[in-house]
Amino acid sequence: MEKRINVGQVEPEAYKALVGLETYLAATTINKTHKELIKIRASQINGCVFCINMHTTDARKHGETEQRIYLLNAWREVANLYTEEERAILALTEEMTLIANGGVSDETYQKAKLFFDDNQLAQLMIAIIAINAWNRMAIATQMQPA
Repeated sequence: MEKRINVGQVEPEAYKALVGLETYLAATTINKTHKELIKIRASQINGCVFCINMHTTDARKHGETEQRIYLLNAWREVANLYTEEERAILALTEEMTLIANGGVSDETYQKAKLFFDDNQLAQLMIAIIAINAWNRMAIATQMQPA
């Protein structure tokens, strides 16, 4: 495999802008569990090996269970393992990550609105946008887990 560019070295200002999103997200009201569920699920959908490895490791550090991590890609089929709030987040994550498949449905949006106010919903959307940006950079540059 040919070595590809390191965006952070080649375009440090662009990389710093993405890090700025992470700094913003660290100060939001989104809890760590929800942040990691978003990051893992989007990374699974996108097939980002670097981010899946990073965020499953981070999730474990924050107390996430092995069972919930292993079954995340089948969350719809697992009864009582994920809360209704988490299910709303995961549905939103999937539809935003797969935006070309028809966007975010009214049903998914309204379900999220049951659990989150406008500010929280905006924060969740920014978290989903951010991990999708990181996934695309890591995949395009063929970043590998350490």
